[in-house]
Amino acid sequence: MATDLTEPRTAARLDVAPIQRRTMRLLVTTQIIGGIGVTIGISVGALLAARVAGTALAGIAQSAGVVGAALLAVPVTRIMARHGRRPGLVLAYTVGAVGGVLVVLAAATRSVPLLLLGMLLFGGGTAANLQARYTAVDLAEPARRGRQLSLIVWATTIGAVAAPNFAALADRVTTGWGLPALAGPFAFSAAAFVLAAAVLLGLLRPDPLLTARRLAAADAASVPDGPGPVAAVPPGGAAAATAPTAGTAGSPAGGGVGPAAAPVGARAPRGAGMRAAWSVVRAQPAARLGIAAVAVGHLVMVAVMAMTPVRLGESHADADVLRLVGIVLSLHIAGMYAFSPLVGWLTDRLGRRAVILGGVGLLLAACAVAGTAGHHTPRLSVGLVLLGLGWSGTMVAGSTLLSESVSADVRPSVQGFSDLIMGLAGAGAAVLSGFVMQVAGYPVLTLLAAVATVPLVALALRPVPTGAPGEED
Repeated sequence: MATDLTEPRTAARLDVAPIQRRTMRLLVTTQIIGGIGVTIGISVGALLAARVAGTALAGIAQSAGVVGAALLAVPVTRIMARHGRRPGLVLAYTVGAVGGVLVVLAAATRSVPLLLLGMLLFGGGTAANLQARYTAVDLAEPARRGRQLSLIVWATTIGAVAAPNFAALADRVTTGWGLPALAGPFAFSAAAFVLAAAVLLGLLRPDPLLTARRLAAADAASVPDGPGPVAAVPPGGAAAATAPTAGTAGSPAGGGVGPAAAPVGARAPRGAGMRAAWSVVRAQPAARLGIAAVAVGHLVMVAVMAMTPVRLGESHADADVLRLVGIVLSLHIAGMYAFSPLVGWLTDRLGRRAVILGGVGLLLAACAVAGTAGHHTPRLSVGLVLLGLGWSGTMVAGSTLLSESVSADVRPSVQGFSDLIMGLAGAGAAVLSGFVMQVAGYPVLTLLAAVATVPLVALALRPVPTGAPGEED
């Protein structure tokens, strides 16, 4: 950086914009690459697991990837808290690449333990893609946090929507190389993760989280001691790190959270772990709602999506099922990511809580449509699109609400805690989905997924005391 961060605040502010633009361009690029890696493997994961381990264990194998992403969030965010975003993202993608290689070996040897280990580590790719959305917020202007976070979510669309349709091609190519059927997509996933890690390692400089912390420290040093609101808010993380009270000025329309949402009491020591993160979340109603929205939305999405390829396999021959899975999952992923910029705009415009409730409504509609579709593939596809849209609403609004509800020093740990809870919720859903599918069928599975949204609705509709930190007035 050309400007010393100990210079006056206006100089530091001028230097942030080009750093944020460069960071956003880089994150968009790696999200495309990582999206290809994650989705091309997920699109055939349930089918490969069913062939190696059986249908009942297919859900466990799928959940291993979700558990892996959740568990990796702990060391990844600990590294981020101490050393910045770049080494944490690189580690996550590298672990995902190792997992992809192990899945290929498991398919060749028909080893169930090796398959589960490979899927567990494969979750590193998902962990990296999820943490990238938080990286976009570190230096974002308060009024644009929802939009910039959603842009990174949207970037995954470019690779993720196309990836399932490449699965059949990848499978044909690698079968010619001697790899087992359905293993080839995971080899392509491993290569994509390695490429994403290399790009981030070389180009994510300066680190956005470390830059936000320096800005916060410089801003705090320039603010006189004493009560009262902060006079000016620097971009991104500095706002929450220096605000002594909940902000009300500049709150998003519709009662969203203002730019200075985190009180001093939300701070935690640098590098704080999950226990400290939980203590911060427990004290912040807005943070609790953000985590609940992300976790429940992901639980419903994983439960229904994970068994959809198996549902299609019940009524279509092997020759057609991969093609249909590719089409249906592409539509589903388009619903997840393609409209996320609009979701981000609505999050900034209408408020976080309103978009969370809208996302829940879409999830309920998705369960109703998919659960009553029978073997009618077009109707099932509509249900999966609605499922993706509902996930987008809860993910974007919930992540934005969480990020702005805590200070910069504890933010990575709290975000990692959120991804841990989200991953465990999704993993539990994936495990149970296989058994529910086998015992009761797909319609019952969608009904149970709909019931799971009830606690989130109750939390989102809970009256909030006027002036509560991080909440709307």
